Amino acid sequence: MPLLLIPLGLALLVALWLLTLPLAVWQRYRRGRARRRARPWAVRANAWSLLLSAALFMLGAWFATIWIDGALAYAALGLSAGLVVGWLGLYIARIEHEPEAIFHTPNRWLVLVLTAAVAARIGYGLWHLAQWQADAGHAVWLARQGGLLAFGGLLLGYHLGYAWALRRRIGRGASVLRY
Repeated sequence: MPLLLIPLGLALLVALWLLTLPLAVWQRYRRGRARRRARPWAVRANAWSLLLSAALFMLGAWFATIWIDGALAYAALGLSAGLVVGWLGLYIARIEHEPEAIFHTPNRWLVLVLTAAVAARIGYGLWHLAQWQADAGHAVWLARQGGLLAFGGLLLGYHLGYAWALRRRIGRGASVLRY
């Protein structure tokens, strides 16, 4: 009898996740457009850790070429596009130099577009899951998932480009800041 509760518990967890997903996306948007203090040490650490993440992402994409056709090309294209969007994102962000600190506020429209893209990608994944059939040959399905790597590269590249552009931009005024 207790083993029969496991599928019910899993179904309840999936239902709870589906119910809280819109709230999570909304919170991601709210936090994404919030005003933040640019602490030089944190900005540097973030930039270098994102660079390491991008290198590991590309290594994973290279490894994924075994199963996914053109995985490395998709990942590189997404990462490159994300870098451009990240640099442009800081260009249109609001940077405030105050006596005690530097603050930055990302552009709300760019954050909205990226958040909507994430929501659309989650929706597409759920729709694709509903269409998936176990006997339809999952090898063919897996070979067509290069777009997922491109989308992941876009998001990682955006944050990488934004972090390095912010690092460069606050580097000029960092000597007057108190840590």
